Amino acid sequence: MLDLRTGSAPDCSGVPRRTFLRVGGLSAFGLGLPQYLKAVSDAKPAAAPKAKAKRCILLWMQGGPSHIDTFDPKPDAPAEVRGDFGTVATALPGVRFCDPLPMLAKQADKLAIIRGHDPKNGSHGVADHLMMTGHKFNASLPFPCFGSVVAKERGYEQGMLPFVQLGKSIDRRFNGGIAGFLGDEFNPFEVPDDPSSPAFKVRDLSLAGDAERVRLERRYTMLADLENYQKAEESSVEKARDEFYEKAHGIITGPAAKRAFDLGQESDKVRDRYGRNSLGQGCLLARRLIEGGVQFVTVTDGGWDTHTNNFRSLKDRLLPRVDRGLSALVEDLGTRGLLDDTLVVWFGDFGRTPKVNPTAGRDHWSTAGVAVMAGGGLKVGQVVGATNALAEYVTDNPVGPQDIAATIYHTLGVPLHTWYKAQDGRPIELCPEGKPVKQLV
Repeated sequence: MLDLRTGSAPDCSGVPRRTFLRVGGLSAFGLGLPQYLKAVSDAKPAAAPKAKAKRCILLWMQGGPSHIDTFDPKPDAPAEVRGDFGTVATALPGVRFCDPLPMLAKQADKLAIIRGHDPKNGSHGVADHLMMTGHKFNASLPFPCFGSVVAKERGYEQGMLPFVQLGKSIDRRFNGGIAGFLGDEFNPFEVPDDPSSPAFKVRDLSLAGDAERVRLERRYTMLADLENYQKAEESSVEKARDEFYEKAHGIITGPAAKRAFDLGQESDKVRDRYGRNSLGQGCLLARRLIEGGVQFVTVTDGGWDTHTNNFRSLKDRLLPRVDRGLSALVEDLGTRGLLDDTLVVWFGDFGRTPKVNPTAGRDHWSTAGVAVMAGGGLKVGQVVGATNALAEYVTDNPVGPQDIAATIYHTLGVPLHTWYKAQDGRPIELCPEGKPVKQLV
């Protein structure tokens, strides 16, 4: 199902008169695709430098991946820090990854590994907000995530939605992954179902047969009749919505979205290369969506909060999925000539404790982590920053969440000093504290 999430319950102000005539399942909390398209169209982007990247795919590892057990191993550390994994040589001389990541090790020359990442936070929920916005959590002012900003600044292309989220593994308690003060119309269109499932279908974009299409057409006709009835009493702004209902109807019934979401058009060989799991097929679907005109895709993956059985969880499930899915995505984008103008980003909540706990797990760690970037015209094939010998804290070239945000916006051509107005009229600067990572741009 294609869903639009706000992360909050509706208030008691009443139900909008159009709510009962939603187009399929595309409305949530009184907001439908037509209103979304209208708001995107109304947005007037600020003057921006030429973008190196046209689109972005963010891989969000909810729970917090261990930096030590992925891209910043410490083979000379004591066993209680080093952990169970060995290391593997990469395509970069002198750089090693943990050995469950052999495919990514071979592609290290296409990656930028930010070992100097300082998460500045060790709490779930708050991390989802901080890492996806570059702003500290503020209960009175939720900031927009990267995808929502891109949706507002760029609108939509080729009859496709600007911002799509695959999977549900984002903590909404502290407004993670939503549009915040920009308004619900810039929230992601969320596809919660597992794309690796044989039964995967995006409702309303994949009408199974004539009966479903007839029902959709009937709902649309009723909606159009209601709009015509109200025209005499509505303002010019209300009347202008007709155009956006037409666009919404075109997206739902047109071939572009249906084709982009149809993983059945991929060969078994390609699907196997990405991995037959939710993350791998999510990466493949993200590639199809950006080819189809979606400009920002967030692919979510849960289960990274490894307080117990850290090494078994990583070895048996988490790391093989990342190794296959991310390496396939980078390789596939490169083969198709899309990597230079597609920014790929991988990170999670924070790092994990250098010392293994008594239940063979690692706990939350706020002063060291790791992030990976690829494509987007970045200077890749390098490691940025370093942690100390026990992976406790950053010792060289620290990169905070604000700097990651600034790098993403800079690469996508969104001015860091863009100003917005909050609902109460306050002027809000997009990224006042962060600086693009100089080694990468």
